[in-house]
Amino acid sequence: MTNAEAYDRGFAHLSSHTVGPLLAAARDGRARRLLDVGCGTGVVTAAALALGAEVTAVDRDPAMLELIARRHPYATIREAALPELPFEDDRFDCVAGNFVINHVPDAPAALRELRRVLRPGGALALSWWKSDEMTATSVFTEAIAAAGVPYEPPARPFSAHDTPPLFLALLEGAGFREAEVEAVRWRHQVDPAAWWTDVIGAGGPRFGMLGELPPEVAERVRAEYLRLAAPYEREGFPVCAYLARAVK
Repeated sequence: MTNAEAYDRGFAHLSSHTVGPLLAAARDGRARRLLDVGCGTGVVTAAALALGAEVTAVDRDPAMLELIARRHPYATIREAALPELPFEDDRFDCVAGNFVINHVPDAPAALRELRRVLRPGGALALSWWKSDEMTATSVFTEAIAAAGVPYEPPARPFSAHDTPPLFLALLEGAGFREAEVEAVRWRHQVDPAAWWTDVIGAGGPRFGMLGELPPEVAERVRAEYLRLAAPYEREGFPVCAYLARAVK
């Protein structure tokens, strides 16, 4: 289970940059019923509630759900994970998923499920990382290698679909129309030492292992990380995400 507070300080802050464009459809007065799928600690939920949407937020992690329920009592909170959602057909006007599609084990099945719970004409918006422009996290992988620590990163099934042409084909295959993908770039401005603490503290399959290393080994990796992060301390880590939109 993820440390939700550390995740909220770290990854949720990183991912919040895409919330505005992700919720463009929710600004339409017709998109009242919104599903925040893979809600995490609620950056999308908070913004959608502020727009006046009726928000249902789902996640598979109980710690995330506990935090979001405490912060946003007016949202409906459910424990669930793609590709199976506990909702009837045509339930939502809009589905937003901020960096969740890249974590599901079966992206085609997930898209079919998201289409099922959307009403006809409903809008879908999903984001995922452009992995070769993710300096904010690749600096950890580089530091592990520079420190000489054996590391086997978790498999990435989504890599088979993570370019715009491949994902557009996936959306069309799932029955969506008017599909489009754009790249969003920004600089993640954060204190490198705090970023290290929050990423490691959050746990998770990619970098949670750093918190389990012997202290002297972890410190060696941290020293390499701080060296590699130093050039980005002033202007921030350059990162890039893709944002897909489509209509049922």
